[in-house]
Amino acid sequence: MTGLLAAGPPPSLAGLGLGGASALVTGAAQGIGAAVAARLVAEGAAVLLCDLDVDRADALARQLEASRPDARVAVRRTDVTDEGDVRDAVDDAVDRFGRLDVAVNNAAVIPDHRPLVDARLEDFRRVTAVDLEGVFLCLKHELAVMAPAGAGSIVNVASVNGRRAQPLAAAYNAAKHGVIGLTRTAATEHVADGVRVNAVCPGATRTPMMESAMARRGVDADQHAARLSPMGRFAEPSEIASAIGWLCSPAASFVTGEVLVVDGGYLTC
Repeated sequence: MTGLLAAGPPPSLAGLGLGGASALVTGAAQGIGAAVAARLVAEGAAVLLCDLDVDRADALARQLEASRPDARVAVRRTDVTDEGDVRDAVDDAVDRFGRLDVAVNNAAVIPDHRPLVDARLEDFRRVTAVDLEGVFLCLKHELAVMAPAGAGSIVNVASVNGRRAQPLAAAYNAAKHGVIGLTRTAATEHVADGVRVNAVCPGATRTPMMESAMARRGVDADQHAARLSPMGRFAEPSEIASAIGWLCSPAASFVTGEVLVVDGGYLTC
């Protein structure tokens, strides 16, 4: 399993109670989303892979189906900035699997890395449309299904940028701060419905999006890793997926409204 899941299949999260669950993952074709999908499938969950890159998502689905004989994986082209697409994706998961137990809202794009005074409105809108409004739309339609069912777990993928703003990323900082606000709002509004809503804030993670951003800016990967983590390395997507998998599962049954930082100690410095 190379390329999409370069670190190989994830170890099982045996005992976390995700077997038989139905899940939806956005931004699932690569990076953290692909690792989350692999983690859920390894536990026996049925997963709908939602992404604009259908070819890459299809390739991932074939890998996941080959990794487990009883794997249930489907692909849907989904634009998280389009409310109709989001609504249809949620309905598709319910139609295919009978219900929706878990959702991981991970789809995101990267900022343009300009000082705020030089930022372009169209770039700001592009980032916030995916990274913030996309999470809002996903939450809206996922909660509409989960709340009447009286159960569910949603994890929104924020960022350390949602806890500590970094320069040259005004739109991304704003969007990820907003994701945390949406997470806490949804958790508060739906705790009585039996739906848990949490967020994960990854630090620097070795994903295609991160590698593309470093290459575009001419950044040395080793120096960048040392600057962004006291551990001196990037996280692997599977390490972020482990935290997300736990929050999705009944093992985290008393956790809601939480913002779990997975950053190798970056925010402690």
